Amino acid sequence: MVASEKVLPLENHTQNGEWTIVVHRRGRHRKNSQKITRAKGQQQEQQPWVPTDLEIDPERQSKLMHKVQICMSRIENSRFFLTFLDQMQSEEVLNHFHRVLGSELKLQMVIYGIGTIECLETPRLQLSLALLIKRKFGWIGDIEVFDPVLSATESQVLEALGCSVLSVNEQGRRQAMEPTLFFMPHCEAELYNNLLQANWGMESLNRVALFGNSFETYEQHVSFKYYDQEVSFLNSSVSESVSRILAARGFTDEFRIKTVSDDYFAAFHDSSWHFFRPAGENELQLNIS
Repeated sequence: MVASEKVLPLENHTQNGEWTIVVHRRGRHRKNSQKITRAKGQQQEQQPWVPTDLEIDPERQSKLMHKVQICMSRIENSRFFLTFLDQMQSEEVLNHFHRVLGSELKLQMVIYGIGTIECLETPRLQLSLALLIKRKFGWIGDIEVFDPVLSATESQVLEALGCSVLSVNEQGRRQAMEPTLFFMPHCEAELYNNLLQANWGMESLNRVALFGNSFETYEQHVSFKYYDQEVSFLNSSVSESVSRILAARGFTDEFRIKTVSDDYFAAFHDSSWHFFRPAGENELQLNIS
């Protein structure tokens, strides 16, 4: 990202869980320089990808596998996971999953933006939850994973855990040709927007289940204060990054996740299940105008 570029991301939060909007100032670089970005007016393209770190260290691989297994065990035996399962297995949420599945037997899972599972616990907890969902529910199919920050060692561990690491950076633009669960906790708004744009049609949207940042919370922050000055989010330079998110709110059924414990707050706060039920193509046209 160019140092002088002004960006207003929605993914920053205060410690008490409230959303804040942060403007990056000149000279400040984001912690993850490989995160997906787009210059104004440019269309993102899918590009071949290989890890920047090609060295596979067996010792690091073993340690990382152990860390993931500890996280999985920790979540599996937590009150958070019991509450999470209760919600997933509620009649209302299960009906949505059954609708997305249609006549198919498996719901493919795609994980975008998981982050570095070797260095940070939050991504490990998020990955562990995804793996436990697949273990618990027989109708969850194969898991594909992508994040440009993944190392070769991390990729090897993911493969060993039964996941497939994508060799192409899809920029979040995967069209759901089959029923698909997109697992995207705490991704950038632009990735959700890209996903919606790629699936902006009756058939595709009805094949999508999304786990990620609350769309309701995005909607609540269409305006905000910056240095005591009221700023209209829709008139900002990042309006394109949330246009589909806001347009989809009218036909989105959202179910908030309860973190229950502070142990899982950082990994899952402000996360929701999203299911899309547009009434017709006309609604899609009206909502995006």
